[in-house]
Amino acid sequence: MPDNSQTLSCVMIPVSGRQLLLPNVSIAEVVDFAGEDAGASTPDWLVGYLNWRGLDLPVISYDAANGGHLAVPGDNRGRVVVLNTIGEHHHDMPFMALVTQGIPSQARLTEADIRQREDENGPADLMPVAVQDEPAWIPNLEYLEGLARQARR
Repeated sequence: MPDNSQTLSCVMIPVSGRQLLLPNVSIAEVVDFAGEDAGASTPDWLVGYLNWRGLDLPVISYDAANGGHLAVPGDNRGRVVVLNTIGEHHHDMPFMALVTQGIPSQARLTEADIRQREDENGPADLMPVAVQDEPAWIPNLEYLEGLARQARR
């Protein structure tokens, strides 16, 4: 039996022009994107709301939250990733959601598979990394949770 003690199950999440890297345990569920307009007078990064397990979760565009443009998926490829929150407000808001530009993929990674890169960070980026020599970003979940708290209905 192989020794899996030194590997981490991760998820690569496609957003516009980049991949996000998160541990698998941070993902509660991946659901199909159903475009729901956020309405007037809402922040640029708010795509809409997802009714998920009786909760209305704000759906955040990582791209817009990171200083870019709101990117809504097309061609039935987009998904919404429901994330477990980790911050101090976890009990009030246990989940948040990000829109993707494709289907997230799983990867089992070792420490040798990931290295830190020197690159510019936006406010939604925690750290740029290389995953098996491909660029990726670890998102700043505390920042994204703050946005989700602002958008709660």
